[in-house]
Amino acid sequence: MEVLLVISVVMMTAVSVLALVLAVAALRLVRRSSRRTKAAPIPTDVNGLRGEVAALRVEVSDALRHLAVVRYDAFGDMGGHLSWSMALLDDSGNGVVLTSIHGRSEARTYAKNITDWKCEQQISPEEEEALAVAKAS
Repeated sequence: MEVLLVISVVMMTAVSVLALVLAVAALRLVRRSSRRTKAAPIPTDVNGLRGEVAALRVEVSDALRHLAVVRYDAFGDMGGHLSWSMALLDDSGNGVVLTSIHGRSEARTYAKNITDWKCEQQISPEEEEALAVAKAS
């Protein structure tokens, strides 16, 4: 039994050493090949690239990039934070706040329009929190 254990340890050691030798050889090959390749030249049309980046920023400004979800218990006798308010807004603060109030026998969902980070309708403290978190993101 001890002989088998010794043979197993010797075999594992040999495999480990072989793997280490192969890894060092592969590393040397990668280093040699990276020395041969030269860095790509910088594009000559930097102003064109700047224009494209500016156009992409304009397109992205209308995307709903400011998102936040606030979960809470709408009623004191229920737990599990099953009610929620979610703000979905673009860079200008335009979008919507969705709210779902979960009760024992039903759930109600509300949508309120947001313009310039403000709502014309009265909003709950949880909806206000979702707007603040979305604005900070």
